[in-house]
Amino acid sequence: MEYIVSARKYRPDTFDSVVGQKNITTTLKNAIKNQQLAHAYLFCGPRGVGKTTCARIFAKTINCKNISADFEACNECDSCRSFNESRSYNIHELDAASNNSVEDIRSLIDKVRVPPQMGHYSVYIIDEVHMLSQAAFNAFLKTLEEPPKHAIFILATTEKHKILPTILSRCQVFDFNRITVEDAVEHLRYVAQKEDVTAEEEGLNVIAQKADGAMRDALSIFDQIVAFSGKNISYQQVIDNLNVLDYDYYFKLVDAFLKEDTTQTLLLLDDILDHGFDAGHFVAGLCSHLRDLMMCKDQNTVALLEVGASIREKYLEQARACPVDFLVAALDIATNCDIQFRNARNKRLHTEFALIKLSRLLTEKKK
Repeated sequence: MEYIVSARKYRPDTFDSVVGQKNITTTLKNAIKNQQLAHAYLFCGPRGVGKTTCARIFAKTINCKNISADFEACNECDSCRSFNESRSYNIHELDAASNNSVEDIRSLIDKVRVPPQMGHYSVYIIDEVHMLSQAAFNAFLKTLEEPPKHAIFILATTEKHKILPTILSRCQVFDFNRITVEDAVEHLRYVAQKEDVTAEEEGLNVIAQKADGAMRDALSIFDQIVAFSGKNISYQQVIDNLNVLDYDYYFKLVDAFLKEDTTQTLLLLDDILDHGFDAGHFVAGLCSHLRDLMMCKDQNTVALLEVGASIREKYLEQARACPVDFLVAALDIATNCDIQFRNARNKRLHTEFALIKLSRLLTEKKK
């Protein structure tokens, strides 16, 4: 049986199955419901958040012959089946990264004149549209502004600032969000269930954080972890495979700061470095940990914490033991250490000195 990576196997095929873009999918469904389809759309946002996926779902739905009551494609009519089997002549995809010349756009313009053989619309999805040359953009302008009635353009890009204002003004612009850790974990849990994989919640949480807002990256990392650990994924296996520092190190460090235990602080750093972790990576992680503790000091900002439920309780517990002034001063020291890290000749000594200052903060405050 052919293996298909999770990012392709579980690619959304309906608006409701798109992860983390409810505002955009609702707007697109309402446009279909009210028959207010624009002739040009621009989908922009970070990689792996569903831009091209939404473009394909939208293209399939507007050509569906039996749209459901909640304005989803039926997946049963001839148009939907041809789309699902990648043989639809109504939907045309162009990768602007490798087709960015005037000749490529002129060839596209020639195709636009041909009406669809099935369905009502010919949809042209142009991915990475910011890669088009200046001349190609200019050649595209007139057609984008006044296309035939049957033509709809959907442009997708990760770099909106590179799009000409004249192109932007002719499109409805949709800004896609980064996928939150909570949404990513929920989808990973669903994929794990479908694949008969048992996964610890905190392990999925680390995968979601490592993906940095990209659902496609999260699924790729998930496949990597499954290949490493099989059908049972533990938190320890995830951090070992991804070379991620355990949360416990940072909790122990802050406890040592509060006890003013310089010796324990330096021994923890030595243990971290002995495990092969980069000191710069450690300092950046310490800044994030202190920031998360600061967020826990106010009930209104706890929601800004992108961690799982069990780890959140540990953050809340430790935050209660940390005075606000201590956290502000600690963040100042840690961020300065991070900023100056690259220029430090002896990076270990630079990091150790910052930790010594952190472990003496409460003493300094008493003076």
